Amino acid sequence: MDADGSTVSDPLGVTAGQSPFTPPPGSAAPASGTTAPSQSKSQQAYHWIKQRIASQEFTPGYRLVLGSIAGELDMSVVPVREAIRQLEAEGLVMFERNVGARVSMVDDTAYRFSMQALSLLEGAATALSARALTTDDVRRARRINELMVETLEHFDPRAFTALNQEFHAILFEKCANPRLLELVQAEWARLGHLRDSTFSFVPGRAAESVREHENILVLIERGAPLAEIEKVSRRHRSATLDAYMIHEHPDEVLGLPAF
Repeated sequence: MDADGSTVSDPLGVTAGQSPFTPPPGSAAPASGTTAPSQSKSQQAYHWIKQRIASQEFTPGYRLVLGSIAGELDMSVVPVREAIRQLEAEGLVMFERNVGARVSMVDDTAYRFSMQALSLLEGAATALSARALTTDDVRRARRINELMVETLEHFDPRAFTALNQEFHAILFEKCANPRLLELVQAEWARLGHLRDSTFSFVPGRAAESVREHENILVLIERGAPLAEIEKVSRRHRSATLDAYMIHEHPDEVLGLPAF
């Protein structure tokens, strides 16, 4: 299902409406946690990893550690490496130098559109909430941002993303427009289904993000014009999309214009 509601084929050639993990007609998928006796070890590893990607146990951006998987399956890393190479050829896994294998973004286009929409919606909601925020609200947000800074030394994308959501929720939670709040929350939920953490793909963006957080807090504290708060908040969100695009699709330009 594309972002506009139409059904499409995926990059693996799957027909519209069919899951990329559905076995071909006439074949039976192995039960969860089981493999066919005739399968090679690399095929056992392949189906084991693919099933966990399908169930979203391994979400987009999740790092696939060969040694851990090999230990779980009681085999050497060689068949696991072969399985990951097969999944990479299918587009389900990407391999990055000095990082290793990670689960690919399942619906890259939908992610981009959601990030664009969220930058506009959240920027507006933050501006409309700014005047209602108290000193305690700003203090809570700053404390969360300090915790985010502390995670940078031993970076955990999931933990960082959870704190990031908590930080932004404080800033837009007092928006007086309930419909706008519903839309922001709906896009956050949609993003949660599309990827585990954008920062899994662009960990270098995390340090820039916390600096921008502090800038937004300073604008709110000094009562800056709402248009300025909206613009800075919007650009903060779209900058994460821009970082992702530069990293994953350097030949494309789909980020929001810097207006």
